[in-house]
This record gives sequence, C-alpha cells and structure tokens, in this order.
Amino acid sequence: MTASNGNGVPAEFITVGAGDDARKIAMALQPAAAGNDLSHVIWLGGYRSDMTGTKAVELAGLAARLGTGCVRFDYSGHGASGGAFVDGTISRWLEETLAVIDHAAKTLGSRRAVLVGSSMGGWIALRAVAELAGRGGIDIAGLVLIAPAPDFTSDLIEPNLTEAERTALAERGQFEEPTPYGPDPNIYTRKLIEDGRDNRVLTGAIETGCPVHILQGMADPDVPYGHAVRLMEHLSGDDVVLTMIRDGDHRLSRPQDIAKILEATEALVRGQ
Repeated sequence: MTASNGNGVPAEFITVGAGDDARKIAMALQPAAAGNDLSHVIWLGGYRSDMTGTKAVELAGLAARLGTGCVRFDYSGHGASGGAFVDGTISRWLEETLAVIDHAAKTLGSRRAVLVGSSMGGWIALRAVAELAGRGGIDIAGLVLIAPAPDFTSDLIEPNLTEAERTALAERGQFEEPTPYGPDPNIYTRKLIEDGRDNRVLTGAIETGCPVHILQGMADPDVPYGHAVRLMEHLSGDDVVLTMIRDGDHRLSRPQDIAKILEATEALVRGQ
C-alpha cells in the first residue's frame, strides 16, 4: 500500500507502545539527495487530518524540489495508522511524534529539521521541541505553525461547552459536534480534555530555541486570530514572525495560502 497519493512514497510502519497499548504508525519518509545538508521537513497534522492532505503533499513537493528530506505520518486513529481515534490524547500523539522523529533521524540520517505543525499539530510541535531539548540527536532548526491551536481543549473547547455536552462528557465520556470539514462529526473525549490540561503551554514563557513563523487566518472560525497573538506573546524570547492573512480561514489551503506556507518553510529550511 502507499500512504500518500501525492508523490507515491510507500508507507512504512513503526510500532509505538507495548501490549494492549501498541499501535502501528504509518509514515512516508522521503530521503534527501546525496550531499544535501539542508534541514529536513517534518509535517505534524491537525485533529482528524492525515498526511495525504493538500498542505502535507505540497510540503513534500517543496522538499523534493530543494533536494532535502521530508517526513509525514499519521497519528494513531488517523489515516493509515492503527489505533482507535477515541483513545487519542495530546500525550499519546506526542509520544508517536517523538518516536517518528527518532526513527526518521536514524533512517534518513537527518540531523536538523523544521517542524511544520497545523492547528493541533502546532501544539504538538511546541510540546515536541520541549521534549527534544537537551536530548541529543536531531536539532530543530525552526517551527512553522499554521493556525496553531495550543491548549485548544482548555482554552477553546472547555469554556464553550453546553450543558448537554458537559452531561455527555460526564455520562458517556465524550461528545460529538458537526464539522464543515467532513461528513462525520468531531469527537471530543473526556480523556482528551483532561490530558490537555497536563500539556498546556500557554502558562509562561515558551523557549523553543529556534525561529518561529506563525501563519494565521483572520477569518478562521475555529481558532480566533487572537489566539495566535497570545501565542506570540508567550514566545517573546524567540525570533518570531506572525503573518496575518486577512481573509484566510482555518485550513489555509488556498493556492495563495500554500504559497505563503512554502515560502516560510523554505526560508527556515535554508536557515534564512
């Protein structure tokens, strides 16, 4: 099977977790051209997205044009990966992210990488940088955060829960809400929300140790642009650029949006 219909990179799988918690994580690993020492690109998708989406495939294409490596993967419960979506938490998906990064560093020989995180992937990127700091191995050369949603469970979901949703969480452990991005409703579990509180990053200064470029649509109905401004304030010690796209939505998948994402990513990959 192939994990991507974008460039035909075959799927590879690693197992994360043990026993009943083991799940197979699907990855698409593009090696760099011989002698190319540019930073690799690692894609971190959003909630319920996968590595075959427009932005992920476009980034893989950028990496191919630059001759550098690219890593895409699906969290458990997403895309081609195993595991149940309702078992997902930020901690669980972060564990998988770190396992993929470690595997890619060994397999592709990459020493430096730019993390490109979309929506929830932006939150996981920030957590991953903190976990990787001082560990040795791969260095993070930069972050591109697209409509980033750090702490979205505690800051964007919990304050807006209806009584019916609170009751569903208490009695069934989850609630559903319709989404414009597909026929199936979004599912939010009590486990996800409780774990989100333990992974908050907007509680103090965020030290990434690398340049950060945030791209945010001002017409985003899911993550208000004020959330990106707040994140930038917590990143005050870093080299941070915030690009506001006045008519941009949450996906930022229009050609003009993709162009801005690729431009920001290429600059960090080249160390500019």
